[in-house]
Amino acid sequence: MLKLRKGFTLIELLIVVVIIGILAAIAIPKFANTKNKAYVTAMKSDLRNLVTAEEAFFSDSTYYVADTAATGAQGMKFSPSAGVGFPAIVTGGGFWTATNTHSQLPGETCGISMNTTNPLLATANEGAPVCTYVAP
Repeated sequence: MLKLRKGFTLIELLIVVVIIGILAAIAIPKFANTKNKAYVTAMKSDLRNLVTAEEAFFSDSTYYVADTAATGAQGMKFSPSAGVGFPAIVTGGGFWTATNTHSQLPGETCGISMNTTNPLLATANEGAPVCTYVAP
């Protein structure tokens, strides 16, 4: 007489564990980079918001503000996202550039410019944020 088999054999369980391990080995590196992409996106978003704030301030006062973390906003309505440093803004006669960093991404810097070349990449379009990585 044949006995009814109940449960799984050790080989079947090992095969399932190996398959799950292979899938995890493929998926984990793809998700690990997601946080870094989010940090870069936060820096770029802050630079785009800075363009809006700086140009709005210029339309009211006819000059650009060179803000730093030490001097504060000086009437410009802008505050950086969590983890993103206050942008270093350089102004001149009718132009300005800004760069910022993120506390979780050492070596990563993003920059933007208006009416001049981008401080990080000379071929970048005006008003387009560009990020570069330099190993610390």
